[in-house]
Amino acid sequence: MSRKGFEVSDEQWIYHGGEFVRLGEVRLSPATHALNYGTGVFEGIRAYWNESRGTLQVLKLREHYERFLNSCELLHIDCGHTVEELCEITLEILRRNAPREDTYIRPLAYKAAESIGVKLALPSELSIFTAPMANYVELTGLRCCVSSWRRVSDNAIPPRAKTTGSYINTALAVDAAHRAGYDEAIFLTQSGYVSEASAANIFLVRKGNLITPPPTADILEGITRAAVMELAEKELGMPVVERDVGRTELYAAEEVFFTGTGFQIAPVVEIDDHPIGGGRVGPVVERLQEMYFRAARGEWPEYEGWTVPVEVVHGAAR
Repeated sequence: MSRKGFEVSDEQWIYHGGEFVRLGEVRLSPATHALNYGTGVFEGIRAYWNESRGTLQVLKLREHYERFLNSCELLHIDCGHTVEELCEITLEILRRNAPREDTYIRPLAYKAAESIGVKLALPSELSIFTAPMANYVELTGLRCCVSSWRRVSDNAIPPRAKTTGSYINTALAVDAAHRAGYDEAIFLTQSGYVSEASAANIFLVRKGNLITPPPTADILEGITRAAVMELAEKELGMPVVERDVGRTELYAAEEVFFTGTGFQIAPVVEIDDHPIGGGRVGPVVERLQEMYFRAARGEWPEYEGWTVPVEVVHGAAR
């Protein structure tokens, strides 16, 4: 199973250079610093289409931009906007493009100087664009392997920042997994403990507990991860334990699943040719999936604070 790519149209409205422009109008030089050295940060945000309301429900918008600005700070990038301004810019892009389907939002801030030389004291630029996005991976059970590539360390490239250059680590692990016939890779830390999937956090169900590696395991502190922890504790009454996880504990788990903006909540049915939970999707992840999508689409009043609705007027692009 390969990951699903989604095309971006040149006619789409984006935000670039401090204004709303068509994507096809933007050109970047091959000398752009971020292209040469990976000096950029990004976010991935989902907006879920609610057919009955005629709205896009933008999930955890503020939380994503809070993390985005934290990532900018680590790379000394000045994107020139507050969280509130970034939220409003994003909502305006969605109003202009008026997609009537699940949509992905990609903010990108980067060193924009056309120069050669590795440093961070350079001018920055901000771009925000959108693309249609259904399921990025299959949600009915993934076959995974533990990668021979180790997760990049916090003392090398901070994993709690979504830096563009660090995703070479992800690309190497995913490519190796796919070449070996697996759907996804699982990273270990330099110390040999479970970290996360290539671009998603990982959870295990064992003996009535929901277990996940801690932030010190070189993970991205996932926004979907936090949402799942909230649902498990509040709705399922299930204790959530953040602790180190050994590799073989994956094989002994009753259930394993991934969480992330792209992955959403994706069950794992096999790791290193060991079936998990008898090779079937388990009841805990099934219940969490149902609750998560209900909240994400704005269909659960108790969790209406998770999403920001955008009314979509057909043909609204201007």
